[in-house]
Amino acid sequence: MIISGNQPTKCYYLGMRAAGFVLVGGRSSRMGRDKARLPVRSHLLVEDVAAKVAKIAGNVTLVGDPLKYADLPFECIPDLHPGFGPLSGIEAALAAAKAEWNLITACDLPGLGAQWLGRLLAAAQRSPRLCVAAEDADGIVHPLCAVYRTACLPFVEGALSARRLRLLDLLDSLDALIVKIPATLHNVNTPEDWRHWRAV
Repeated sequence: MIISGNQPTKCYYLGMRAAGFVLVGGRSSRMGRDKARLPVRSHLLVEDVAAKVAKIAGNVTLVGDPLKYADLPFECIPDLHPGFGPLSGIEAALAAAKAEWNLITACDLPGLGAQWLGRLLAAAQRSPRLCVAAEDADGIVHPLCAVYRTACLPFVEGALSARRLRLLDLLDSLDALIVKIPATLHNVNTPEDWRHWRAV
């Protein structure tokens, strides 16, 4: 079930208020087509990812060009500083101030497990850290499969002002809690990545 709307609801099993976001603002230049609209069974990839985020957070908002995604059944808010990569998308999500906890993912994560997102939110609820991010079974840390408290916004704004756009540097500045998940997260950036994932 896809849940949308402007107001955050309680997470369906944590009893906490959270907001879910899926970043769709990338140019997909290496893919040669919009990654968000890649087909996954009878849905688009962004619909698949958004449904999982909504299941855990209780709501979901896309972050990208609202005109580009006006045909989809989701609220979509624009980047505040287009052209500065996913850090700008995180800024827009946090500036929306929908909830204290913000579950933020990329749109290009086929096979993303809702249970892993739930694990991140549960860890964020228990921890005083500003950010909780996933580390997959291959040891790769994913800043775009993470929970950011709204209090992270000044750090994000400072990084944008200084043009420090590397997301792993942001996690370092936030002293993020890293939560291991027992699976590999596949970012699909190229047609080869997409073919490989579909063949798995």
